[in-house]
Amino acid sequence: MDPARLSGFSVFAGLDPSELEAIAAVASEAEAEPGHVLATEGDFAHAMYAIEEGTADVALAGAVVRTLGPGEVFGEIAILSSGRRTATVTATTSMRLITLFKRDVWTLEQRSPAVADRLRALIAERRDPAATRGTD
Repeated sequence: MDPARLSGFSVFAGLDPSELEAIAAVASEAEAEPGHVLATEGDFAHAMYAIEEGTADVALAGAVVRTLGPGEVFGEIAILSSGRRTATVTATTSMRLITLFKRDVWTLEQRSPAVADRLRALIAERRDPAATRGTD
């Protein structure tokens, strides 16, 4: 995979070319058709996804709470904390995704502290958006 494809995702922004190459070397590509469930609330996490094309709905307890699109990432909270999925994510259009499996993330955390720090920062922002904005 061309590492330049990763540069459009905020989770990878600011990483140097060698770090992007390390991620590209372990990342996989996937496609999903409308209606395909990419993650199920409560299931153990095995992968995180970066959306290149298409959209997906995020549902909590069966209610859609938002729609994700190109440039967005999901699944990182559960996969990095070795936890369960916090939401169900279902493709609403045809999608092209970049996938990092749990084993790939573990490898990246050991090889590149910058990648691990970027992913941890994203987790902190998603858990508490105010944490990255400072105090009011």
